[in-house]
Order: sequence, then C-alpha cells, then structure tokens
Amino acid sequence: MVSTSILPLQLDNVSFEVRGVRLIKDMSLSFPAGPRTAIIGPNGAGKSLFLRLCHGLLKPTSGVISWATTEDLNPSDAQAMVFQRPVMLRRSVAANIDYALKLRRIERSERIHRIDQVLGRAGLHRLKSQPARTLSFGEQQKLALARAWALKPQILFLDEPTASLDPAATHAVEEIIDAIHAEGAHIILTTHDLGQARRLSDEVIFLHRGRMLERTPSPEFFTQPRNDLAQAFVRGELLWWNLGKDNRKNKLKQSN
Repeated sequence: MVSTSILPLQLDNVSFEVRGVRLIKDMSLSFPAGPRTAIIGPNGAGKSLFLRLCHGLLKPTSGVISWATTEDLNPSDAQAMVFQRPVMLRRSVAANIDYALKLRRIERSERIHRIDQVLGRAGLHRLKSQPARTLSFGEQQKLALARAWALKPQILFLDEPTASLDPAATHAVEEIIDAIHAEGAHIILTTHDLGQARRLSDEVIFLHRGRMLERTPSPEFFTQPRNDLAQAFVRGELLWWNLGKDNRKNKLKQSN
C-alpha cells in the first residue's frame, strides 16, 4: 500500500558547490516522521544551505534528495519553510495567509476556517485586518509561522526562527513551534541559540564547513558530544580556525 506521508526525507551523498567550491559535502542521512531536529554549527557551516536543499529551493550539485512515494500528494504541497527574515506580502495579515492557501488550491470556506484558527492560536487575531508589513518584527515572525501552520505541513523547515528577537518574543515563537509539532509536523530548525536547541529538539545535527560531523540525541549531545569540534562548540569556543583533530595531527606531522 502506498503511504500518504512524504516522509522519510532521504539524502544520498548530497553535495552542493558554487564556482567550484563545495559548500555542502557528501551528506547522507534520513529524516523520518517524529523527532524534532536542531541543526547547529558555526557561521559558514552550511546550515541554511542545507535547509534550502531539503526544501527544494536549491538543487544539489551531486547526489539525490528524495521523499517517500505518496498517493495523490506532491511532496512540495506537504512541506513549508519559515525564513530568518519573514517575507510579508503587501496585504493584510489575514490576506497573507489566504494567499498561501489559495496557492495550495484550498476551498474558500476551508481557508476562512484555517485563517481564523491559526491567527487565534498565534495570538494575532486582533491584527487580522492590519497591513502585515506594519507589524513588529516579532509579530511578523509569528505571522510567518501561522501562515506555514495553516498549510498543515508534514515537515516544517525553520531557519533561525528567533534571530534578533527579545526573550518574550522568542518564548511566544517557541510556543507556536511546539504547537505545530504537537499537531504532527516534523520540525527541522537551524539555530545559533544552544538553549533553544535544547528546548526544541530531540536530536542535534552538528555541521562544520559543510560536513555533518555528528548526529546525536539532544540530551547526549549537550552533555557528552562525541566529535571534538562539537565539544569545543558546546563549550563556546571559536571554531573558525579549528581544523579538527585528525587534520591537526596531519598538519603537525607535516611541520616536523
């Protein structure tokens, strides 16, 4: 029997390069339904690129990204992504959500129901008629999440969802993310906030210079990461100069 789920998402030896420089290197992993995944690593690790590849905004230079076979369901219709800086259309709060639902060919009566539902749960219902671009940055991020939520995605990609937000706004956004997950969406998020990664993930993927160096359940990662660069990252050390244990050994041998 063919499943109606697009998961698992499968990456097989995926790489991505720009002008001959490989930015994502030999990624092979699978994302089943269920566990929430936090992708962490220093700037330039490839976190945002990785999300865009998974979501289909970029095509890998080599390797294959695939979804489970489904009945009458295009994988692109069962996923959503929220960016670090939300994109707001020049229309009202409610119309921003309505436009996304129209693109998915949702009937008008169902659109009205979903709009009221997600705006209420996101705490934005009183602002439904306000121009979206006049909202505060935190409110815009909540609207971007509500817009994705209304699509009822099986998988939701989040790229630094609380960057530049104060603690109160961060808490509100994290509550929405938790609620979306509770309704069955698989969450894959990037974050520089290790506290957020603890709160919102069941597993952690650590990237460095385009490679996946570790994939570990969150409690284990934050107490005893296996990779030496991950250990340094959790301790708060700067990694831009760090070559990794094996490369450091080789470099020392070459210099002797």
